[in-house]
Amino acid sequence: MSSRSLNSQAVSLPGDPPGGPRAVAVWAIGVSVYFVAVIFRTSLGVAGLDAADRFHVNASALSTFSILQLLVYAGMQIPVGLLVDRLGTKKVLAMGVVLFTAGQVGFAFSTSYGMALASRALLGCGDALTFISVLRLGTRWFPARRGPLVAQLAGLAGMAGNLVSTLVLARLLHRIGWTAAFGGSAFAGALVLLLLLLFLKDHPEGHEPEPFPHHGSAYVRRQIAASWREPGTRLGMWVHFTTQFPAMVFLLLWGLPFLVQAQGLSRATAGELLTLVVLSNMVVGLVYGQIVARHHAARLPLALGTVGATAVMWAATLLYPGTHAPMWLLVVLCTVLGACGPASMIGFDFARPANPPERQGTASGITNMGGFIASMTTLLAIGVLLDATGDDYAVAFSAVFLLQALGLSQILRLRKQAARRERERLVASRVETVHVPA
Repeated sequence: MSSRSLNSQAVSLPGDPPGGPRAVAVWAIGVSVYFVAVIFRTSLGVAGLDAADRFHVNASALSTFSILQLLVYAGMQIPVGLLVDRLGTKKVLAMGVVLFTAGQVGFAFSTSYGMALASRALLGCGDALTFISVLRLGTRWFPARRGPLVAQLAGLAGMAGNLVSTLVLARLLHRIGWTAAFGGSAFAGALVLLLLLLFLKDHPEGHEPEPFPHHGSAYVRRQIAASWREPGTRLGMWVHFTTQFPAMVFLLLWGLPFLVQAQGLSRATAGELLTLVVLSNMVVGLVYGQIVARHHAARLPLALGTVGATAVMWAATLLYPGTHAPMWLLVVLCTVLGACGPASMIGFDFARPANPPERQGTASGITNMGGFIASMTTLLAIGVLLDATGDDYAVAFSAVFLLQALGLSQILRLRKQAARRERERLVASRVETVHVPA
């Protein structure tokens, strides 16, 4: 990734950060923190069956690991957005690294189900502090028109972390054992903490944010309410809700059991298909980021197209006649699932222009809650349905369609309001720009 790719632009808006190589270097440190957080977050996805054996739990109890982690994550998004707006990126990211590294170490040495649950909750708490902080770092260091591409590249780094879990951690787990694999991975947390403390800065010189007003709980309530009133924030949340969770659920926990137990694949082959999801995500993320940066009107068609393609491929896979779906169909399914992450990032492209700079963290937190609430709900539903139906994956994964239908109805309801409001803000911005001296 070159600084040229992040900073090529025709005209900068007044007050825009300059970008440049230093911006890329500082932003890369923040992204490295998110990269490690995703490795830790998704490490259970390659160890689900091992965790069931280690802690002697059924499908519902196994899903509780990820549900609790996501519950903590989703519940903290608005507080994290407020913290980032108030304290800045560096302090919040540092807290995040300490917490998610402690959680990974605790999980490595867990010998009981309760201790493991507490460790995953701690990990989820630290993980929750990372992504919103990285988004805020991008808006502080790069021009606004690079926002969609910068956000997609941050998501790309997260998928690279998922790839490390799938390819590296999975092999280490079966080669050196549970404690050594999870405990050893925690050293990555210590490394990024050192880089963060030494080199990361919240903003370039001359672009200091306005002082955060200390008005207590009343100000916090107004900040949240003002963000929520914007149709773009709510549309962004529902786009994130509807697009992210099919791939998140698949990668975080249920993909490997589905491919091994329901489709009869070996663990090695299932791991390759999980890797395909991640690789597809990385490629699609670059494509979506470039399209949205150049053609703002493509946001909603890309999101809706991804939802439709995902629903079609899940229906074809689950309803395929016979015991197992053919390999070509599973390959196509996993390729399409790779578009879910990049499509979810489009949610931030609705929330970002709907809110002023002092509300960006709060608005991003609201948006980011969407996909994780959907993922948490689907993880629980699949686990409960698997136990209730004797591991009937076709019935269990039907929960995907219900959540997609709910999210789609809200997207269609809000899209015109959000578009009208965004046009109004754009006209106002252009009027203000005319009166700013060159």
